[in-house]
Amino acid sequence: TSYSTTFVCMFIVLTRLSTMSDTVAPMLSVFPSRALVDENFKVVVENLPPGSPVTLHSLHQCEDKHYWEAYGHYISNHRGTVSVTDDLSFGGTYTGKEAMGLLWSMRPVPGSREGLRLRKRNVCSPLLVNISVYRGHVVEGFREQAPLASSLTERWYMAPGGPCFYLQVHYLKNYFLVFFSFCPGPFPGLLDVWGGGGGLVEYRSALLGSHGYASLALEYFAPGELKSSDLEFNYFETAFNIVKDHPQVMPDKVGIFGLSLGASLTLLLAAESSIIKPSCCVCVSGPLTHIGLFYKPTLKSFFLVISFKVGRINCPVMVVNTTIKELINKAGNLHLLTRLYYPDAGHLIEPPYTPHFRATKFVKDTKEKVILLWGGQTKPHSDAQEDSWKKILAFLEQNLKLSHSEAAAP
Repeated sequence: TSYSTTFVCMFIVLTRLSTMSDTVAPMLSVFPSRALVDENFKVVVENLPPGSPVTLHSLHQCEDKHYWEAYGHYISNHRGTVSVTDDLSFGGTYTGKEAMGLLWSMRPVPGSREGLRLRKRNVCSPLLVNISVYRGHVVEGFREQAPLASSLTERWYMAPGGPCFYLQVHYLKNYFLVFFSFCPGPFPGLLDVWGGGGGLVEYRSALLGSHGYASLALEYFAPGELKSSDLEFNYFETAFNIVKDHPQVMPDKVGIFGLSLGASLTLLLAAESSIIKPSCCVCVSGPLTHIGLFYKPTLKSFFLVISFKVGRINCPVMVVNTTIKELINKAGNLHLLTRLYYPDAGHLIEPPYTPHFRATKFVKDTKEKVILLWGGQTKPHSDAQEDSWKKILAFLEQNLKLSHSEAAAP
């Protein structure tokens, strides 16, 4: 009798525990909830019924008030848990095991204007991304449904507390200078040169500042106002010297980072300037035809100019989807070249988890607004951004942070 009484009591207790677990609300956690944009996070949902189909959804409203979203379809395991890092997405804007798919596969919500591009303007505030879990495999109408649980996460380009300076010096246009504030200087320096879209683009410099570089983002023409007559060597030389001569910068550890037109300018400055002597260069998606803007020759003579000048570069150069290998090799400087190539990536290779923009609005030098095709496939492009950024940071550390003996060590 005592055994049966004990069994009945245990059964009642277990039944109550089971009932309680069924009534516990699902819980969604994001860790870390506050991080740099190039850091991974973990998204976990708990307290779901085992084998439940659910949708993980991310939503961000950009500074232009447009909404961006991504989502993945999951099935909870026998413990009633979904881990975005460890589990497969069976559908949505991404599939497979993709820890950061809720960020890199973001796209404008249905009904948005065409040609949008997600870019952070105020780097002193975070990207706010709301991550939610919904019952079932949902494909639309997320904002018309109540989520089972939600969590807000902050993604920062500039680590909170980092000082930044907006200055106008002599005849330079506006530029943005950021330092890493959580350790004493002096710091290695970078001149950050963007492409043909123009304007002051700060977010990559802010992220580089968060990684310990004194990075200066330079505006050298306003959107739609690119003129070859406005591009002069001494303009860029002045900007480079502002970085090099700053008391918080190591003058012998200054590099240049360029994208698109900026990559072509980076190569030209490193090859031609008698003042700019970079410690290293990073060139991303640099079409060499842009260099003709400085020389205004015919297309035929332009290529002759390039073939001779690129070989003069005598510092380490990392190129990402930029073709200069043959020119560097002819000059006998192939040992200075680090080449990364991603055949299915688009032109705009940016920091990790930035959404892929296959086509966006662009203002031509005639001020005509067009839709410009940047190309690439979303998943390979995202992989290229993540892989190249890790290698770019390693390259910069080797050439700007380490001593000569440390950099030479195997």
